[in-house]
Amino acid sequence: MEIIGWIIAFACAITIHEAAHAWMANKLGDPTPKMMGRLSLNPIVHYDPIGTTMLLILTFMRALGIPTIPFGWAKPVQFNPLNLENPKRDSALISIAGPISNIFLSILASFILHILTPISSNWAYEILVPTIILNLSLAIFNLIPIHPLDGGKIFIGILPQKEAYEADIFLRKYGMLILLFLMFPTFGGISPLSSFMSLVIGSLAKFLIP
Repeated sequence: MEIIGWIIAFACAITIHEAAHAWMANKLGDPTPKMMGRLSLNPIVHYDPIGTTMLLILTFMRALGIPTIPFGWAKPVQFNPLNLENPKRDSALISIAGPISNIFLSILASFILHILTPISSNWAYEILVPTIILNLSLAIFNLIPIHPLDGGKIFIGILPQKEAYEADIFLRKYGMLILLFLMFPTFGGISPLSSFMSLVIGSLAKFLIP
């Protein structure tokens, strides 16, 4: 039941994240994601061979009791900046919609869990706790201000025009290298990214999980 709970949470996390990107793009005037079938709650259309597979593996490890912090990404939602009224601002809004949807889902799962806990509903605990952990993980990971993550576009969106242009060039060139460096284990066997996410998720989980 615990493994099933993690699988359900995994599917919900990546689906709501990418569907939120597509919904925001469509709301801001760009129908591209909708035309590509990304405005969907079908998790299969949002699967990314690298990022989602990594998230799936880490999720299974967590479900089997191996201490890991699940992080990864789904298939990026493509949109056309030419269809947006303010490309710089709207690109940031489209990007932040994904992490916000994950945070909202984790809070909703926490609210339901607090209601059901006095009833001792084990099945709800097995599903809702993974939902909280995975959605927090996906949101925090994607808010890191580095390309190709959502945080990179959000970061560019809040900078002045000149600084945004220079930062965008830098992050497009070195963002992935920086991200890989943060994910690489140190001498203690734990990556800086895992340490950071463990600290943040652990702190938030104390408030969200009864």
